[in-house]
Amino acid sequence: MLRGDGKLNLDIAVSDSDKAPQDQCGVFGVWAPGEEVAKLTFFGLYSLQHRGQESAGIATSDGKKILVYKDMGLVSQVFSESALESLVGHIAVGHNRYSTTGASHWRNAQPTLGRTSAGTIALAHNGNLTNTADLLDMLKERYPDQGTNEITGGNTTDTAVLTALMAGDLDHTLEATALELLPKVKGAFCLVFMDEHTLYAARDPQGVRPLVLGRLERGWVVASETAALDIVGASFVREVEPGELIAIDENGLRSTRFAEVKRAGCVFEYVYLARPDTSINGKNVYDARVEMGRTLAREYPVEADLVIPTPESGTPAAIGYSQESGIPFGHGLVKNAYVGRTFIQPSQTIRQRGIRLKLNPLKEVIQGKRIIVIDDSIVRGNTQRALVQMLREAGAAEIHVRISSPPITWPCFYGIDFATRAELIATGIGVDDVRQSIGADSLGYLTKDGMVAATGQQERELCTACFTGKYPIELPMADRLGKNLLEKGVASIPGESVHLHD
Repeated sequence: MLRGDGKLNLDIAVSDSDKAPQDQCGVFGVWAPGEEVAKLTFFGLYSLQHRGQESAGIATSDGKKILVYKDMGLVSQVFSESALESLVGHIAVGHNRYSTTGASHWRNAQPTLGRTSAGTIALAHNGNLTNTADLLDMLKERYPDQGTNEITGGNTTDTAVLTALMAGDLDHTLEATALELLPKVKGAFCLVFMDEHTLYAARDPQGVRPLVLGRLERGWVVASETAALDIVGASFVREVEPGELIAIDENGLRSTRFAEVKRAGCVFEYVYLARPDTSINGKNVYDARVEMGRTLAREYPVEADLVIPTPESGTPAAIGYSQESGIPFGHGLVKNAYVGRTFIQPSQTIRQRGIRLKLNPLKEVIQGKRIIVIDDSIVRGNTQRALVQMLREAGAAEIHVRISSPPITWPCFYGIDFATRAELIATGIGVDDVRQSIGADSLGYLTKDGMVAATGQQERELCTACFTGKYPIELPMADRLGKNLLEKGVASIPGESVHLHD
């Protein structure tokens, strides 16, 4: 079953220029005979909703056929009780999407499908590939006639290219094809995929994005974050290792290494992206963020009356700053928990005041006080500028902004939708220039050393490229990178015409 009504969800909370950093996707997979795997996947995706809000999808297999249900919107919008009940089987893979390669429309929703030598592949991907153009060239060379597949149907994602390459070799099993292909794939990728009989999971050699393995009483779970294991009652077993392919079927679990480990986990997972109740490489994310706040208080102290977070991402660091400084912690901003995605087109007036749909000041708490506002990062500066203005209008005597990460001065090519260098407010200017731009009385960023120490990881095993410009995975020329790289490229791939409802 494929469903797509072509509706486009619109985010009324903030305009594109105000959005916080977005990760690409959340992935979830389960192999559990006797369990309602579609519902387990639904709840797993629900817990990973923060990793992608554009589309959601689930594929299941009963050992004979694969069914897929996907659409634009949040998990709660896409799936009904009847839809989940129709997704029968004992294997499932699920996906939440935020687009970093390929436009945001139904054709690019995941899981993606492909025909293999023995059946079908359904694949879900979190990350962003850096050699997509090379892989597309490989696809055209190896399989010049693509027939009817995701790419010839209009899918313009790196995931579709991977799926076509995985499915293309009709002389080998899916597992053998994956082991031949994965060493050639560059960039950040966490893959959860399946055929009719086996669940697979793979992670890039750098382990840029998190991927974990959990145990159910009657099966196994693979998920982007440990929080998703907790939600479905799975016990944490271990991380899927960088450079590892896992296969799970009726014979149990087997592991194969396709590349040596060159660990470079994304430090921004600790700063912002992951849920605070998740652990990554042995470190609880909440504890890391509290420690970032404590370190920030030592590095950039200031006399003030109240420490407030930008909810919710700034809350753990604000608690740490308050604990270390002795300045009381308080909630000076109220977040509307129900602002998300909607089918209603906002007026220009609402767009201009968009941040107030998400945050509103508690005037009685902040009026006349010297306020320290804790946030996790500044990207373009639009949100902080509007926030400072809002707090001034509410009567704050002083506004001191503290950021629990260093200045972001480089774009990410591994699955975070940061702006270009020209759009990043901290590029080429000093901290005081940024302070003046956002209108704060003072501004302090956490140092790189302080941030890294709070994660409990070695700096050599982290990717800090968005702060330092040092990219652990080699990047191609600029004309072979970019979100819209494949928007025109797929037009040159021959194949049968296919109609998808849009």
